[in-house]
Amino acid sequence: MSKFKYQMLIQWSDEDNCFLVGFPDFPGQPFRTHGDTYEEAVANGTEALESLIVAYEASGEELPKPTVCKAA
Repeated sequence: MSKFKYQMLIQWSDEDNCFLVGFPDFPGQPFRTHGDTYEEAVANGTEALESLIVAYEASGEELPKPTVCKAA
């Protein structure tokens, strides 16, 4: 299974004036990175997800099960 089947939530924050990025399948902080543009948020989110997976693997912690949507 690919390690990158995790949800990435991107939403605009008026308070922060940027797009916030979170990974609902991972416990902890609701948001892990951000971007001034949507495209930057996607790029930063991808990098943050890769780092998060590496950190889990380095600590020996089991990766959470990804939420999977099924098409009708």
